[in-house]
Amino acid sequence: MKLILKETIERVGNMGEVVDVANGYARNYLLPKGLGLLTTPRNVKAQEHLKKVVEDKIKKEKRQIEDIAQKISALSLTIPVQVGEAGQLFGSVTARDIADAILTQGIEMDRHNVLLEKPIKELGSFYVSVKMPHDITAQVKVEVTPNV
Repeated sequence: MKLILKETIERVGNMGEVVDVANGYARNYLLPKGLGLLTTPRNVKAQEHLKKVVEDKIKKEKRQIEDIAQKISALSLTIPVQVGEAGQLFGSVTARDIADAILTQGIEMDRHNVLLEKPIKELGSFYVSVKMPHDITAQVKVEVTPNV
């Protein structure tokens, strides 16, 4: 029996594919659980339309994320920190500090998306990568300056 899968099923197929499965498996498992649709002309057209809608939505979302990545790359963040007499930092600049600084610029960012290998423990300029959805990354310039 030929079915259109509504979800990805291991060893059967991926969502949206037309697969040929045993009649009993289709009647007793896939159809009652809502995991598949019969391949009627109406269902095939509906599935093709749904694929186009999802692809368009993904393209639009990707463009928006690229715009945000460009805004992040254009940023130059200044993070003031307390330093000792010898210019040694009290503490360090972490991914959370950078995410908070990006948030003050009006761009919402989760600290887990800031790719900082180790906390910054010295004054100066650094480029930090920010991971975005759809495998997009942005570089933000971070200036660590002494707090006056």
